[in-house]
Amino acid sequence: MVPSLPRTVALLMTELMAPEPHLSRLSQLFSSDPGLAAALLCVANGERFGAHRLVMGVPQALALLPNSALRAVVAAAPVGTASRSVPGMNLQQFWRYSLETARLARSLAGIVHLNPMVAYTAGLLHAVGSLVIHRSEADRINNINVLCGPFDLRRMEFEYRLFGFSYAQVSAGLAKRWKLPQVLVEALCYQGNPLDNDAYEPLAAVLNLAIWRARAGEAQLNERELAVTYPGEIGMTLGLDIDTVLQQDPINWKPRFEEA
Repeated sequence: MVPSLPRTVALLMTELMAPEPHLSRLSQLFSSDPGLAAALLCVANGERFGAHRLVMGVPQALALLPNSALRAVVAAAPVGTASRSVPGMNLQQFWRYSLETARLARSLAGIVHLNPMVAYTAGLLHAVGSLVIHRSEADRINNINVLCGPFDLRRMEFEYRLFGFSYAQVSAGLAKRWKLPQVLVEALCYQGNPLDNDAYEPLAAVLNLAIWRARAGEAQLNERELAVTYPGEIGMTLGLDIDTVLQQDPINWKPRFEEA
């Protein structure tokens, strides 16, 4: 399971104890944590609630599930602290990076007329496979981390060389296990190479650009490095140039209660 931010779990438990929880606050809190969002969508798309629906985002799930189901999701959430939960991974950085990617994907999706909610979900969940790899390959993961960090732009390439797969395929596998809609599974699977998919999915391309923007920010790339690493061919398919992508600023959308 994907560990969740302890503070977010505590805030959700408090909110869900209220006689009438605020839907907007529940949405913001669930949408700020990859683990909680994944668990929520898994329940919403399960046989009990989602047999005849495709639930692609937190707002849809909250409209579908009763408060008792929401409390069960939060109560079952494993919380993560520091490096003990996932060896070799800074969880605070993971949570921050995932949220930033989700917001960037949402913004870019709006520009190209894709569903912003679905893009946000893809961005929030795209790297959950990295946590699984860090746990299952703990003995070998340091070999990669020494060469490039978990959020390095070259990360997929290094994982392919060592493991024969990357966090993208693991994330997609998790999404499939959680019974998430196929459009999300494919976006996660092809996030690193959206143009290689026989059935081109624009959502994967949007996700690719959001990941590039978020990881470039983590690496604090200079102007030349940004220009060299920008996935121009993917941007061209969406009609997005580098300036448009760089102008998206997820920091402006930070909820006031969302602090480290």
